[in-house]
Amino acid sequence: MSQNTAFRIEKDFLGEKEIPADAYYGVQTQRGKDNFHITGMPMSSEPYFVKAFGYVKKAAAMANRDLGCIDGKIADAIIAACDRLIAGELREQFVTDFIQGGAGTSVNMNANEVIANIALESLGHEKGDYHIVNPNNHVNFGQSTNDTYPTAFRLALILRLASYMEALRKLQSAFYAKGKEFERVLKMGRTHLQDAVPMSLGQEFHGWGTTIGEEVERISEVRRLLREINLGATAVGTSVTAAPGYPELATRYLSELTDCQFILGSDLVEATSDTGAYVQLSGVLKRTATKLTKICNDIRMLASGPRCGLNEINLPQMQPGSSIMPGKVNPVIPEVVNQTSFLVIGLDLTVTLAASAGQLQLNVMEPVITFSLFTSIFTMENAVNSLRQNCIEGITANAEQTRNMVLNSLGIITVLKPSLGYSQCAEIVRECYQTDKSLHDVVVKERKLLTQEHWDEIFSFENLISPKFEK
Repeated sequence: MSQNTAFRIEKDFLGEKEIPADAYYGVQTQRGKDNFHITGMPMSSEPYFVKAFGYVKKAAAMANRDLGCIDGKIADAIIAACDRLIAGELREQFVTDFIQGGAGTSVNMNANEVIANIALESLGHEKGDYHIVNPNNHVNFGQSTNDTYPTAFRLALILRLASYMEALRKLQSAFYAKGKEFERVLKMGRTHLQDAVPMSLGQEFHGWGTTIGEEVERISEVRRLLREINLGATAVGTSVTAAPGYPELATRYLSELTDCQFILGSDLVEATSDTGAYVQLSGVLKRTATKLTKICNDIRMLASGPRCGLNEINLPQMQPGSSIMPGKVNPVIPEVVNQTSFLVIGLDLTVTLAASAGQLQLNVMEPVITFSLFTSIFTMENAVNSLRQNCIEGITANAEQTRNMVLNSLGIITVLKPSLGYSQCAEIVRECYQTDKSLHDVVVKERKLLTQEHWDEIFSFENLISPKFEK
């Protein structure tokens, strides 16, 4: 290796390359950086992925040290280097694009080279002195991209999903809080966009909280599937180059380091090519996105107007809504959540196609699965937080408007069906529709089918939102 003030020269079996003198990555990372200009998003943009590689490489070094495969001094230097990655240091050194050919080899080598060069410096050597600590021979001993990349990916997903689940729980709590606040706000329920039967606005918001809680449960379930790993499978699942006992020991160390109980796949050949857990996770992310789309559509509709729409709720006014229409304010936060949901729904198809493209003993399309899932989780987490902070928590109700809509609706005739029967109720509604009379006038004043006292009892707030059964 030769060096000048700006660059050092590193070589692999393809030849030599200039590497920035202060870079901790090396020649194979540089090739990946040069080859793949796809998303413009380097691995460093997902801190959990870098952290996860630190954990995986540390567990590997600890296992190889115990098994006598790596000199103790070198292993300890590698372990210390991994600790720095786990702590969040040197993340900017992970420079390869998320989407890349090679099934993630550039990412794995990026980690190997950075760890090797950190270890070299700690031992008093120059970066690139790989005869002392080698990215392949030491950091990657008994490993392959085909087992370290998916293991780190699964760990990073577990870490990333924890914060996403917390964001959803906070959104659920915000819906429940509004449900409590609006529990005595009478409104009309609607089916087919037509008047149905009365309910409270609080019941509507509480329902949204319940459905978000279901999504947290589904994510928790699929998150457990990610704990099955193929660490120690190496290239195709036969554990070639790994010492006897290494897969079990490395998996045990990874579990201890992360406080997450990982399970070594019972069939490492199968586990090395299988992407089923990613497909299932993507499907759950799509499910949540679909539900959030429905909720945001509802919110936008309930806030429509304000003069010529439903105008049941008021959203926080975030920004002027038009460059031409003065005073117009749009529901921009639900709109952006809708768009984020559409992105996640589309990325689910990407994951499906990539998972189906696996061939024989490896799925080389895993990098685009990585990009898709991290993008889905990261963007949706941001959208969920924005929905809660910038919209839900500031919603107010137009209680008089919603009550008047209920009392002027013909849909409330359903409450009278047990007393008057379906046919007579339908006849009354028909008359009211044709004459523009109120139900109260026809039922109480004209036909005298109910007394005013009985009418008031039936159409009390409590009975409208929690109807008593009457024969």
